[in-house]
Amino acid sequence: SLPLPHSAHFCPQTNPAGPMAGENQTHVTEFMLLGFSRGQPFLFVLFLAIYLATLLGNSAILALVFLDSHLHSPMYFFLSHLSCLDICYSSVTVPKILANALRPQATISYLGCLAQIFFLMGCAGAECSLLAVMAYDRYIAICQPLRYAHAMSWGVCVAAATGCWLWGMMDSAVNTLLASRLSFCRAAQLQHIFCDVPPLLGAACSNIHPSEVALHAASVFVGLSPFLLVVVSYLRILATVLRMPVATSRRKAFSTCSAHLLVVTLYFATANLNYNRPSSGYSPAADTLVSALYCIITPMLNPLIYSLRNQKVRGALRKAVWGQGTLGSP
Repeated sequence: SLPLPHSAHFCPQTNPAGPMAGENQTHVTEFMLLGFSRGQPFLFVLFLAIYLATLLGNSAILALVFLDSHLHSPMYFFLSHLSCLDICYSSVTVPKILANALRPQATISYLGCLAQIFFLMGCAGAECSLLAVMAYDRYIAICQPLRYAHAMSWGVCVAAATGCWLWGMMDSAVNTLLASRLSFCRAAQLQHIFCDVPPLLGAACSNIHPSEVALHAASVFVGLSPFLLVVVSYLRILATVLRMPVATSRRKAFSTCSAHLLVVTLYFATANLNYNRPSSGYSPAADTLVSALYCIITPMLNPLIYSLRNQKVRGALRKAVWGQGTLGSP
């Protein structure tokens, strides 16, 4: 049997979804992560490759936007913030996963777990808002081009990006504070490979209702609301594009928006699977896969999608690598 991380006292069971009633409640100092089997070099190599690809791809986007004057526009300003968020996403979880992949017993400290939840949910909330702002930017650019310079001035862009980061941090602060008030029975085991709110609630033996309410509220205000704004923006973009008389203009508009639509679809789909789970939950393997898609695989794919689907980014990349090529050329 696994040792208790700290001294325990007997407590009644208040979380019907948690461990069996009458278990010992502990003041934990660390969590055991049961998503790992003992020492997995293959997982270490796999996650290391994903992490390096994520850092390389997103750092390349940041460098291109900073160095190439052709990319000094609101669209690419927001893209640079998206790349920064994706680097943060991976850096919150993957280094600890790499450390645990080669250990006999995967663990994370209690404070480390709360820190991981705070930064993970902060990045999630900020990215939802940022994707909505990027959709609004494309809506103004395509549907109301004469207002674009005023509506998306640099002051507006900086304020919007700052607001996205602050909104995400505020949401994560609330959820992390509620998570810090949970109590745990047995040896505080999490059926996962990193810390997140859903597996933490599954392991708690205290009242999880406040955390569940906060998580559902976040799903509506931090997740669903930005998604609806994205949907409305692209429906109006689609209506405008279909009315364009010139086929070349329609192709250019679709090309500009296709990369963003692909990123939005991928992100919101995996985020919804991660935080809005069925009442029966997922199997441990499916849970790990969904979370990995949401905050490990998606940050790696985003720069790849933009570099392949966006002509200006492709042109800037060719110019940076080969020292030639015309920006915006196919």
